Amino acid sequence: MLVFPGFELLDLAGPLDVLARAPQTRVIVVAKTADAVTPDLAPKVVPDASFRDAAPCDVLVVPGGHGLSAALADDETLNYIADAGARAKHVTSVCTGALLLGAAGLLRGYRATTHWRYLDLLREFGARPTPERVVEDRNRLTGGGVTAGIDFALALVAKTHGPQEAQRIQLGLEYDPAPPFAAGHPRTADAELVGEYVRATQDRYAERERLVKEAAARRLR
Repeated sequence: MLVFPGFELLDLAGPLDVLARAPQTRVIVVAKTADAVTPDLAPKVVPDASFRDAAPCDVLVVPGGHGLSAALADDETLNYIADAGARAKHVTSVCTGALLLGAAGLLRGYRATTHWRYLDLLREFGARPTPERVVEDRNRLTGGGVTAGIDFALALVAKTHGPQEAQRIQLGLEYDPAPPFAAGHPRTADAELVGEYVRATQDRYAERERLVKEAAARRLR
């Protein structure tokens, strides 16, 4: 599981809590260096290994977060993702981590999802944006925005260990979502609320769109 400055903690913690419960599974948190990494809006996380020291992994998990912009411009991080992903049995992401997979050249020709606000940007990397909470295409498994990481991780466990094991973990976590509002996605949220969110994030969208296009031009064309 990759971390970088400004990553979204829930993108990491939700899937980690699921995956670490699977039999014969060891979860390793990897960062550019062995130094503590500061997420967005959360305490620091100490990685288990640096890019240089990390052993090859069976499953690569890439989160998103507000630090995505810097990560998209960081070829050392993208090179690690590309190398680890080329050797992994399963290449996966949560939220806008899919854009990092794309920038590393790992989503060309694949169906994939990400946070609804940035779904269309996947096209810049040759991916096929798919507006679902979890999308599986061959050995690529991508999750939608933030909280979809738990759904994604259960789907991954079902793929690697079987549905019964995934259900056992789900039951133990009491993962039985019943949100107080039907406002978690534009499909169900009030149109005015969606419009307000889109306007409030327009500057961030524009910045990410620019960096996505720059990364695609720099690395894929």
